[in-house]
Amino acid sequence: MQSHGIYASAAAGIALNGTTGAQGANGFNSTPAFGAADSCPPYRPHESVERRTDFRGSGIGLDTAVFNNGTPSTLNGQSDGLNGVSPPTDGDTDMPLLSAVTSNSSGSPTTTRKTKQRRNKPTLSCLECVERKTKCDRSRPCLACVKRQSNCDYTAVANLIATAGKNSDGSSRARYVTKPPAKIRKMSTASSLTSAGTTDNGWASIDSRAHTTPKGQMSSAASPYLLSNVPYSSATPSNVFGMGTQHPFSNYWTCQGGLPEVISVMPSKEQADILIAKYFEAVDPVYPFIHRRSFYADYERFWASPTEEKHKIDAAMMALHYAIFALGTQFLQYPGYEERSQTAEFYCSAANQALRLYSYLNRTSMRAIQAMLLMAYFLMNDNHASDAYAWAGIHLRQSYAMRLHRDPDIVVPEASVIEKQQRRKLWQAVFFHDTFLTVLLKLPPTATHSDVPVESLADDNELSNDGIDFDSGAHSRVENLMSISVIAPPEDYIPLPPPMSHHMVDLATAKSDCAYIRSMWHLGNLVQENLSSPCSLSLPLTHSVRHKESLIAAFKRLYKSFPSHLTNLDHLWLQQQAINNPRAARQNLFLTSNYHHCLMLLQASENASAGVVANIRAALEAAHEAIWAFFKLWALFETEAAVWWVFQHRAFEESLLIAHLLSKEVGSSEAEGANGKALEGICEKAKEDVGRMLGIMERYGGDLEMHRTRKEVLREAFEGILV
Repeated sequence: MQSHGIYASAAAGIALNGTTGAQGANGFNSTPAFGAADSCPPYRPHESVERRTDFRGSGIGLDTAVFNNGTPSTLNGQSDGLNGVSPPTDGDTDMPLLSAVTSNSSGSPTTTRKTKQRRNKPTLSCLECVERKTKCDRSRPCLACVKRQSNCDYTAVANLIATAGKNSDGSSRARYVTKPPAKIRKMSTASSLTSAGTTDNGWASIDSRAHTTPKGQMSSAASPYLLSNVPYSSATPSNVFGMGTQHPFSNYWTCQGGLPEVISVMPSKEQADILIAKYFEAVDPVYPFIHRRSFYADYERFWASPTEEKHKIDAAMMALHYAIFALGTQFLQYPGYEERSQTAEFYCSAANQALRLYSYLNRTSMRAIQAMLLMAYFLMNDNHASDAYAWAGIHLRQSYAMRLHRDPDIVVPEASVIEKQQRRKLWQAVFFHDTFLTVLLKLPPTATHSDVPVESLADDNELSNDGIDFDSGAHSRVENLMSISVIAPPEDYIPLPPPMSHHMVDLATAKSDCAYIRSMWHLGNLVQENLSSPCSLSLPLTHSVRHKESLIAAFKRLYKSFPSHLTNLDHLWLQQQAINNPRAARQNLFLTSNYHHCLMLLQASENASAGVVANIRAALEAAHEAIWAFFKLWALFETEAAVWWVFQHRAFEESLLIAHLLSKEVGSSEAEGANGKALEGICEKAKEDVGRMLGIMERYGGDLEMHRTRKEVLREAFEGILV
């Protein structure tokens, strides 16, 4: 049955099952495919297909990058060898390319049958005719403006559509861009800054007015130091699926474009190489779940294929490529925050569209899960934390459906050693994302059922050659639990081409990665059970003094079992590592931040009914080590520190908790005398940490309302501890 009206999905890709007004080939009403946006207007066969692009409140400006042949040609402030194009200036910026469209001859809006529905239809008439409400022939200039002898200016979207229409043929629609007028660029920038306040920033304040304790009182169960009632994010409810506000994935796509439309906006090979290299430099060290050689084999095979073969490629693979492009763009140096954000969001929208074409809600594969996981991290970095949480729910369910939570020796005993190792790595990545995101958002963990032994991720498996010469069934093993094809055997293996040097990971790095993954896995198991679950219900972390002591001892024993290169806190040593082995330095800082943040929460926890009190000194010391992991990341990899939302969020919580501990406990009468003298040194150090954090916050985050709110909250708390 043919389906129509397929548009960009919301964050979780959930579509309403309503029928459209058109009939399929069998005479029945067609329904939107899974993943279609619920705001999609009905399809009418008598109309031409028209772009549904909504830039209102999306924060997506159009002056982001210069495109050549449908691809962005500048990615940072330098040429970087990207087609030799110089960086754009304020007066010479072009727009990101969208899909080519055709518009109906009249340009008049269609009417809905029952309720009036707002259409994502751009204004195609000139601004003067729109203002005067006169008919516009949409020429450049239009006849009406010629007669009035007035300026004839169009919106950036109108210019883009007009240019795309001129340069497209019936089968292959090339994408070009037009420089918007300066006035429109300023209006677009102002609009994006205004809409930034509606960005989805987290869950801590959802319906908080209905559940918060009156001012001056603390919850009787949860520790006051866990900040569960502190409004450090937006004061408005969070829109999980983007309803009533912007979609996290903006819609640039037409109904009938299909996968060729998504492929047509690929960056050039040179640009793609730079983005992928940046991903493996900045992201892969801390989330190493992609098999590099297999990925590069797919990547090189794609670029070597003729156009007609590219259009038949696996849509999940294209989603993975675009997700990597999006993250790679986030970590490149750009002249401005908005330019980088808009370009990265465009790539993420392409990844989402590729997943929709793949039908990611009713089937899955390792490629699809990898793409969705990377998109979740992208959304977090793009200040859509609760969207990322909802999106993560899908790839977690699909991971369960693919049985990644099961020991591969049991569920896929016939698989190669390499495939089994990749299944373990991907499950650990899904588990880790779920566990530590729920700690930050104070929400229940979901990746709670698994029989994959941590130690099964062995170094010997990493060094095995079993399956190394083939594009293994890890990618072709597709699950669809509602189809008989679930019992079908995997596809034939495809021999891999000879690898290049940058396609391979040396044995020392592979072993170091395994040690890092196992360490984070063990930490996640301890955190999920003892922190994530009770925090999600505002329950005390410990039920007795002895329980708290034993839990702290368990955390410290685990930390001592980690490899020494992951626990070395010496700044000079890390500086040397950042030069000689930056991958290990990044892993050290991420592990240090996660461990000491969780230890801080545990040390600051209390349970008055059980006689458990907060250990102020130990909590401040743990907070100091945790926040200094962020300071070191900023000193060694400043561009990356300005992007990683998880690192920034933890550092903010740590600095705010420090301020609360100092203001509520150190200044009290109980802190006087010997105890006060013992805390004096750590208190001064803690004050310096908060002040340093405020200074760094001035240098990242742009003009987002969420970031301004956090700075105001922390500054107010900091002023309260200055004596």
